[in-house]
Amino acid sequence: MSTGSTDQPTVDADTARLHELGYAQELCRGLGTFSNFAISFSIISVLAGAITTFWLGMVAGGPLVITLGWEVAGVTALTVGAAMGAVCSAYPTAGGLYYWAATLARRNRARWAWWTG
Repeated sequence: MSTGSTDQPTVDADTARLHELGYAQELCRGLGTFSNFAISFSIISVLAGAITTFWLGMVAGGPLVITLGWEVAGVTALTVGAAMGAVCSAYPTAGGLYYWAATLARRNRARWAWWTG
């Protein structure tokens, strides 16, 4: 149902049904400082990934291997982050990686999105 004016948004059947059930349709896109830190820390997993594998670098080649490993991994992570940022700016949706995989795939879009998930 639409009012035809630009002051009020168009209300569709899904939004009306949500209001009947007592819910408001909203998508909060803001992240506070702590939320951003918590997500970033969970993703990089410093304690589980880096600290537990120091012994391997020390046995295989010493401090030079660990230093070069961090530098190579850091540049790689920045490159992947920049690529994902470019894709995100071209396809800014709430679906994230699933939607990107389906949109960028040439064939079997649903399968690519499923495997991404």
